[in-house]
Amino acid sequence: MTDIPPKDRVVIFDTTLRDGEQSPGATMTHDEKLEIAELLDEMGVDIIEAGFPIASEGDFRAVSEIARRSANSVICGLARANIGDIDRCWDAVKNAEKPRIHTFIGTSPLHRAIPQLDMDQMADRIHETVTHARNLCDNIQWSPMDATRTEPDYLCRVVEIAIKAGATTINIPDTVGYTAPVESAELIQMLLARVPGAEQVVFATHCHNDLGMATANALAAVAGGARQIECTINGLGERAGNTALEEVVMALKVRRDIMPYFTNIDSTKLMNISRRVATVSGFPVQFNKAIVGKNAFAHESGIHQDGMLKNAETFEIMRPEDVGLAATNLVMGKHSGRAALRSKLEELGYKLGDNQLKDVFVRFKELADRKKEIYDDDLIALMRAGEDAENDRLVLKSLRVTCGTDGPQEAVMTLSIEGQDVSTTATGDGPVDATFNAVKALYAHTARLRLYQVHAVTEGTDAQATVSVRMEEDGNISTGESADTDTVVASARAYLNALNRLLVRRDRIGEDHKEINYKDYS
Repeated sequence: MTDIPPKDRVVIFDTTLRDGEQSPGATMTHDEKLEIAELLDEMGVDIIEAGFPIASEGDFRAVSEIARRSANSVICGLARANIGDIDRCWDAVKNAEKPRIHTFIGTSPLHRAIPQLDMDQMADRIHETVTHARNLCDNIQWSPMDATRTEPDYLCRVVEIAIKAGATTINIPDTVGYTAPVESAELIQMLLARVPGAEQVVFATHCHNDLGMATANALAAVAGGARQIECTINGLGERAGNTALEEVVMALKVRRDIMPYFTNIDSTKLMNISRRVATVSGFPVQFNKAIVGKNAFAHESGIHQDGMLKNAETFEIMRPEDVGLAATNLVMGKHSGRAALRSKLEELGYKLGDNQLKDVFVRFKELADRKKEIYDDDLIALMRAGEDAENDRLVLKSLRVTCGTDGPQEAVMTLSIEGQDVSTTATGDGPVDATFNAVKALYAHTARLRLYQVHAVTEGTDAQATVSVRMEEDGNISTGESADTDTVVASARAYLNALNRLLVRRDRIGEDHKEINYKDYS
């Protein structure tokens, strides 16, 4: 049975690999999921929700492998309120040293109407499924989906049933991000006061960010008595996302004067995992994102800069190094050696093995030959651009473009497709359009370009350009990003990056023996 944490301890439950990956376009490969799980484990995350095992063979394999590899974290799988889901979930997590089954059902009037269950029928379903789960595993989490829009009396009733059936953690989801902080606290307080046996279990909060209050709601729930926060790296998740792990962790760390709680998270690892999740998900972090955004520790105004020079605490409530961010921005160049590069990358939160360093060093030297000065942002862009090349089925081998006022704008391209080199020449309305047309000619697809953005990483005419694209095919969305001193080359690689992610998405759907609907309970 799950031990109740001390009154001042908050358990961190990360659902990046489950709820986070449900973001449209956020697709991770099997190896990427294993890597993120390992980083979460190393950072001190208490519980990792590794996936939804019934969804597909791919999800099942990922959850199973994460379970086998876990060193410290509890490994959790998600299951709907039916026996088949729960059995499949247990098969996936049972080899973990510390497994957990998380089962759920929608309890609000809107959600009860979908499976056409009345209150009594749903109560019976909850008792049956939680009991079955507890007979398999002694660590059971139960969630009444859309709890914040469920009638209070009925919510108390079903929570009591779940506790009596053997649930050890009761999660209270704000599924549609509807709740305000005062309501979040009051809801937990009500359940603790009214539900028999409530003191014997851990109450959790799972907040979505539709009204921009996910972090505030999660912290309010803790103040109300919850001791588990469900969250994701960078706030990744459906619609507007979930509670951001880095935000609640640092809020509890910085404001312990009014929130006397602590977590087991090593905050110095936050920047590294934030950047890695951004890369593998294809969702860049907004510049002004709290804690991990590019501008989170930037000071532009003269007053702020003067204050920082005199005393950093005048305008910083936490130190950059507290979240794993380098405090300096030393310039690197073509004469910089491998040791200097390793040291700089470690300052930026990247810890590389010898073989990884060799590969990065080659790309660093190539960049240094084209760019006089290389700053921190250049290195971050370099890392992000090259991290996933080994998984790509479509790889740019060479590109030459002709552009100008006289036209025609032409792209001569060679791609490696599944290891085979193919070449073509294509024209278009400008060099980027010609480049994208060349890709289409070499690899036929029906994906449509929905977004194309370019921004300079640093200053100067030799600055790297970071290009972001978003593509859609048959309802599947993918994003791609790349950086290069040549904007057209960066555009080609970003386009291919998005296409490669679509291919991963295609494969995952192809593995599904049935499409999973969260509203399907039978």
